[in-house]
Amino acid sequence: MPNQVGVERREMPRFELHLPVEIALVGSRGSLQAVTRDVSARGVYIVLESELTPKSNIEFTLTLPPEVTMTKSIRVRCSGHVLRVIRHGDEFGVAANIHHYEFISNSSLSAN
Repeated sequence: MPNQVGVERREMPRFELHLPVEIALVGSRGSLQAVTRDVSARGVYIVLESELTPKSNIEFTLTLPPEVTMTKSIRVRCSGHVLRVIRHGDEFGVAANIHHYEFISNSSLSAN
């Protein structure tokens, strides 16, 4: 099979969205603050200052702005796992799958 460098392998279109995101490693305390670079229905690329381990399970929460939702801002809590980590100088790019997501209502936020 010939080398297919540069061939697009993504199944879902990605949208360039620079959104704040809060990341938690499953089973650990605390969270990391980061920013998305792009988002799709099945995955996300996040840029952060801490390195994550490939295959580790993560949970993250991001807020979709009105420009995306065509209504008000909507918070989304997601779970998935890290596919790969790429170092970019002092930062790390993390590609992660999204296995599950749920929309968070404002009443859920005040209960936490």
